Amino acid sequence: MTSAREEILARIRAANGARPAPTTDSVVDDYRAIPRDYLRAHHDPAEHDIVALFAERAADYQAVVERVPEADVPGAISRALTGARYVVPDGWPDGWLPAGVELVRDDPPLSPVELDRMDGVITGCAVAIAETGTIILDHGPGQGRRALTLVPDFHLVVVRADQVAADLADGFARLNPARPHTLISGPSATSDIELIRVEGVHGPRTLHVLLAG
Repeated sequence: MTSAREEILARIRAANGARPAPTTDSVVDDYRAIPRDYLRAHHDPAEHDIVALFAERAADYQAVVERVPEADVPGAISRALTGARYVVPDGWPDGWLPAGVELVRDDPPLSPVELDRMDGVITGCAVAIAETGTIILDHGPGQGRRALTLVPDFHLVVVRADQVAADLADGFARLNPARPHTLISGPSATSDIELIRVEGVHGPRTLHVLLAG
């Protein structure tokens, strides 16, 4: 007897016919060709301080936000760390390595149990969105794999001022759609049960943002 799954897959194969399997490049091209005839921006960077807006919106999500000169990033990182052991992903700038704590590399990849024993993780980001106070990781150099920013209870992320985009459309235009993306809007929180806010359920309980430059 043919299972429902096999029947569905057979219909999909028949509908696709002899069409070649999509490649990464073709998927990206198809994505970029989608018409976007809608209002793409609410904040003109020439008329708004989008870095200040990002700081305000991120703080609204109960993230800790500090604006620091780029030269003070190493010192600001050291001041923000209260534990002893932190994960640092490959590609993190050597000049931004904090002193006074044990820095652990994710090579070979740490297990979930090992990540849970860390006091936190330090990463950069790919883009930040001023309108929503959102940080986007594409898991490139200095950002690490997704588990690094989901398991530890503390996430310190450095956002450079030139990484802040005004709106979602501007932010997504800066990203490679073929890469994986993680969007972070404040520390992990849920109000599923009786509308009582509980933090740290699906990710870090504390999000500390250093806005550099």
